[in-house]
Amino acid sequence: MTTSEPVSADAPQQQAAAGDMPRAALATWRGFRREPLGLVALAVLVLLVVVALAAPLLATYPAGYGDVVLSPPSAQHWFGTDSLGLDVYAEVVWGARQSLLVAAAASLIAILVGTLLAVVGAYFPRLDGAIGMLVDLILSLPILPLMILVAALVGPSTMTIIVVIAAFSWPEVTRVVRSQALAVVRLPYVDAARLMTNSPVWIITRHIVPAVTPLILVSVVLTASRAVLSAAGLAFLGLGDPNTWSWGRILYETQQAGAMSTAWWLPLFPSLAIFLLVLASTLLSTAYNDARNPQTRR
Repeated sequence: MTTSEPVSADAPQQQAAAGDMPRAALATWRGFRREPLGLVALAVLVLLVVVALAAPLLATYPAGYGDVVLSPPSAQHWFGTDSLGLDVYAEVVWGARQSLLVAAAASLIAILVGTLLAVVGAYFPRLDGAIGMLVDLILSLPILPLMILVAALVGPSTMTIIVVIAAFSWPEVTRVVRSQALAVVRLPYVDAARLMTNSPVWIITRHIVPAVTPLILVSVVLTASRAVLSAAGLAFLGLGDPNTWSWGRILYETQQAGAMSTAWWLPLFPSLAIFLLVLASTLLSTAYNDARNPQTRR
């Protein structure tokens, strides 16, 4: 595994993260409040989560057939209707629930697996080489064709999409977290912890994981946004869950109906939702990184 990734926090920051997390968190929040793009991005993400959770209150689940087919946006149908006469607004609202569910579940699995392998590899040098070779091997593979192959062989379902995306997302998390975990393992307070106990689990959970937690939080946001893109891509290819609306499925149904160019509103609104989620996630992670950097806060 290569070790060229820059460590996102210096040693004093890492010690503060492990030994004085409340103070560090407060300083980070104060710095984050001075990032207007970060606040806007956070508001957009919160809005998307609220829409996903409140989907039953915002729109009726789109099912069956409607009376008006391929109607442009109007007062009755804010986002227009599709080739079946279904309300696109309802599809986008309910699609937010499915898309964010897949993103949250896949990113959670990827973060747990990636972080575990990263800190274990950093603490046990003998295992680091094998973990590094596995990470480099997976990252060198053509991910999208493999995801398509696995999803096609197993069969389209929500669980399949979650597992497939998580299986190909954790190596990037491992590579990023490992770069900081290696620096933490060499710090004096970790050496002092080894003198206090012989339990690697205690040292890893009490000292190493808290020190890399800020980087894990950034990885959660970025991994979730990439999971949304991957899920939308698989659904657009017809490998998503056919029983549940998602942003990718809206695009797939639009393509199947041959309405991509004739009904501009059909690809516009789900694509805009995906774009807003990815852009907000990127801006939020950038603002958070700047906020927790003391040099930037000055």
